[in-house]
Amino acid sequence: MFTVRVEKECGCFKKSGLDNNINIQSKDDALIEAMNMSHGMNQDFCGKHSFFVRESGNDFIIAMKEQEGHGGGCCGGGCH
Repeated sequence: MFTVRVEKECGCFKKSGLDNNINIQSKDDALIEAMNMSHGMNQDFCGKHSFFVRESGNDFIIAMKEQEGHGGGCCGGGCH
């Protein structure tokens, strides 16, 4: 079993209706899901963060970094 996990849930993620900690049987399917989610988050969210996928054991983690030129701060929700 592999898990697609969003490391920090920003306000845009919380409002998106996307699920966190998704369990998937196949490693390939989990990687595809994580990549699709991060791509969609980069396209659809406010742009204060960018998202990328990293692998850790059986987890594919969608991590974030603050975008340059957005003046800091989160998009709301505290980025937990």
